[in-house]
Formats: sequence, C-alpha cells, structure tokens
Amino acid sequence: MSSSQPTFDDILRLFKETDEKFKETSEQFKENNERRDKELEETKRLIREMSMATDRKIKQVSASIGKLGNRLGDFIEDAVRPAAVRLFQSRGIIVHEVQQNVSVQRGDEGLEIDLMVVNDTEAVAVECKSNLKIDDVNEHLERLDKLKRLLPRYANFKVMGAVAAMVIPDNVARYAASKGLFVIGQSGEDMTIRNDEDFKPAVW
Repeated sequence: MSSSQPTFDDILRLFKETDEKFKETSEQFKENNERRDKELEETKRLIREMSMATDRKIKQVSASIGKLGNRLGDFIEDAVRPAAVRLFQSRGIIVHEVQQNVSVQRGDEGLEIDLMVVNDTEAVAVECKSNLKIDDVNEHLERLDKLKRLLPRYANFKVMGAVAAMVIPDNVARYAASKGLFVIGQSGEDMTIRNDEDFKPAVW
C-alpha cells in the first residue's frame, strides 16, 4: 500500500491557501480594531457629554443653594430687626434705631453691616447668617476692626458686635462669645441672646 507524495504544486497551493487565510484573519483583526476604536471614541464622547451635563447640574444646584442661603440670611435679618429692641434692652442697651443693610465704600475699602442697632452713644453691628461658621465670626471681627474708620460718625460710640443665625453649632457659639460678640439664635418662635447673663461684650 503506497501513499502519493505531495507535489510542488500541492505545497504551493497550500501556501497560497494559508496566505489567504492570514490575509482574511488580518482583515478581521483590522475591522475589529477599527470597530473597537470607534466604540471607544463613542464611549469617550458620551462620558464627556455626561460629565459636562453633571457639571452644569452641580453649578445649578450650587447656585440654588447659594440663593437659598441668602434668602435664609434675609429671613434672619427680618426676624432680628423687630426683636432687637427687646433683645438688647434685656442686656442694658437702650435701642433708638435699627438700620438695615448699612453699606459704605471709601477708596479701595468697603464695609457692609446687615443690621446696626444704635442709640446716642452705643452701636451694635449685627451679622446675620443662615448657618453660622467660625469663618463668619472672624470676618465679622474684621468688619468691627475697621467700622469706626470707615463710618466715622460712630468714632465716639461704644461699638459692639453680634452674630445671628438660624443654625449655630455650640462650638461656634462659644467661639463668638469668647471674642466678645453677642450670639443671637432661634429658640422656638422667638430670637434670643444665647450668651450667659454675666457676659461682657467686647468694645471697639
């Protein structure tokens, strides 16, 4: 029993078939790579669009929260203003006038006070916030440091400071009081001064 040996033509044909298979496989790889690249680019594009949309949403929410915080601050101003006479008279400060949104600009320096509670010799500068933070207290102390210079009509006044808010963490209240500021907060439906009865305010 004998078997025929492959001829040169058989081997050549086999090489050609193999070469064709390699070419087909190479084309398939190329097509797959191109398809994968297109899918990758599309995925990147969708991620970019989603990221941009998320950024827009975050900015919109942040702006809404900022506006809400401003409105809550205005609400505190409106709550403290009519209560100022009662609040400060309970601490021995007679109130003749309550000025809202006092603003001054002298050269490069400016000053804004939410409420000024005054009589003929005393003034209390009140900063109103929705949620009081230590940074807010420090900023108000800076205002008080330059108040007489930028508002010289109070140069001979006994100037004091106060902070008022809907939410006042205990550590922030203690810090403000330690700096000599009155601390005004919500208690039920009323505004109250949270400092101890023997509290002595700082004077600028």
